[in-house]
Amino acid sequence: MKRADAKKCWVGFDLGGTKMMATVFDAKFAALARKRRKTKGQAGAGAGLERMVELIRGALDEAGVTADALAGIGVGAPGPLDIKKGVVMDLPNLGWRKVQVRRKLRKVFGCGVTLCNDVDAGVYGEYRFGAGRGAHCLVGVFPGTGIGGGCVYRGELLRGRKASCMEIGHMCVVPNGAPCGCGRRGCLETVASRLSIAAAAAAAAHRGEAPHLLDAAGMDLSRMKSGVLAQAVKAGDAAVEAIVRDAAAWLGLAVGNVVNLLLPDVVVLGGGLVQAMPDIFLEEVEAAARAHVMPPLAGDFEVRISALGDDAVALGAAAWAEYSLTMENAT
Repeated sequence: MKRADAKKCWVGFDLGGTKMMATVFDAKFAALARKRRKTKGQAGAGAGLERMVELIRGALDEAGVTADALAGIGVGAPGPLDIKKGVVMDLPNLGWRKVQVRRKLRKVFGCGVTLCNDVDAGVYGEYRFGAGRGAHCLVGVFPGTGIGGGCVYRGELLRGRKASCMEIGHMCVVPNGAPCGCGRRGCLETVASRLSIAAAAAAAAHRGEAPHLLDAAGMDLSRMKSGVLAQAVKAGDAAVEAIVRDAAAWLGLAVGNVVNLLLPDVVVLGGGLVQAMPDIFLEEVEAAARAHVMPPLAGDFEVRISALGDDAVALGAAAWAEYSLTMENAT
């Protein structure tokens, strides 16, 4: 990593479900240093916040930046958030409930702190620096264990008054369909998430239709990560490929509905599942989306694969902090 030579630096913090990562950026958002750490078990609020502080300090030290040089910190976090107050409302894997992230980081580092949904942060990163750069309206869709969505409209994240929106994973696509973790039925996540794909693939393996997947993961859903599924497809498990394509087509149906509502000029697909099988997702999502929009709109949007990978959340969170704090100071 290169050393800091600017007085104004930003920190982007990715508070993921299984990892934490702090990245220090210079004034032009070139990465100077990053520190990451896996999250294990129920850390609890106090220990979790101290872990955040430790990672940020470690990244600052590696970048040669003091806290005095920090212009702000942006945090991208999963789960329900109170973005107005900077509070993580519920993060079960860390044992967090109503955790005052902004207040803690402000107190320790003495700079402005913003909090946004991690998918929103990733989409904003793609808008500023990646596949959606300069779009008038950008929609991002990130299938994983669940399915997250975000939207940047004319340079602003589309959000509710207190919380994020664009819960595309909980759009109903199959009326009276399978139960979803949210308590409803027929949500997009029940037919297009990595978990739904893995469940269908495990059944195919059990029936003898996916021998390569059976060798690699048995029928253990926890072992059917995105890369394992991609390898099974590459090795010739036609049943797994058909399952993935079917899920991507469902995703495309939902994207088509979003296009009818918002007419984004760019739709970005991201996340580990897409990165592992980009050609399949691009082909199926684009075809299904165009088949489900009003015919006059079918040529008015592009579907692209995300460009930033694992850096999207931290980069987007830092850039959103810059934008938000600058706007706040101007009023």
